[in-house]
Amino acid sequence: MPRNVSFDMGFPPLRGAVRQIILASIAIYVVILLLVSFAPASGQALLTYGVLNPEYIRHGWLWQFVTYAFMYVDPLDFVLSLVGVYFLGAAVEDQIGYGRFYNLFFSTTILSGAAGYALSLTHVIAQGSAVGSGAAVNAILMVFYLLNRNAPIMLFPIPIQIPAKWIVIGIGAIETAYLLLYHFHILYCILLLGLGAGYLWYLIFAARKFSLGISERLYGLRNSYYRWKRRRAARKFEVYMRKHDRTVTFDEHGNYVPPADDTKKKGGSKSGWVN
Repeated sequence: MPRNVSFDMGFPPLRGAVRQIILASIAIYVVILLLVSFAPASGQALLTYGVLNPEYIRHGWLWQFVTYAFMYVDPLDFVLSLVGVYFLGAAVEDQIGYGRFYNLFFSTTILSGAAGYALSLTHVIAQGSAVGSGAAVNAILMVFYLLNRNAPIMLFPIPIQIPAKWIVIGIGAIETAYLLLYHFHILYCILLLGLGAGYLWYLIFAARKFSLGISERLYGLRNSYYRWKRRRAARKFEVYMRKHDRTVTFDEHGNYVPPADDTKKKGGSKSGWVN
């Protein structure tokens, strides 16, 4: 997709991985609301098990690195997160595909949560607990920007086009302010880490030049190995034939070179084998 395309963030079709993530989030949030309202103990237990809490992770509750993305309490946070997944996610999924979008959502969720947990081990910053898919939404925003660096976005219903770069900078600045106001709370650490996780994901999975460079190096190593095996086999065959009082010759590529007399008689090429 051209990188100077304008994106009118109207109402994209709800489909694919975006649809499944949104429907799962809605279903889980409805269950949380019902339990909190009619069975408070069960609702609190569900939140305790699902929310990312470093104290519980230290006791082996590793599933929280995934489940926290689907835990919400505040309705506004819930709506804003799903709006981000819906509008930005639809555009990104169209460009990277269904499977890669799932990879983007869950890998950046886990990476951001794990990095936030690592910071919490300082016992100075990243304390408390974290909920919501804000880290994944920030990662999606970063990937959207990196895929469409010069694309302005028209945020519905505001009739103003804003460059994606400035939206990323604005979101980062706002969340940094919250980070300072709330004394480096783990939630805002993870939100900012989501931007970094999105950038890292792009480098690994979506940067075409990066991926092609790695593939070319891998194929080059493989081909070098096969050429070495061929030359080695040719040398062994030469030794074997000399033991039987016959002389055969191979070129530097491991191709058999017939005697000069045979070549003249047959009118063939210098090398009998072609690779």
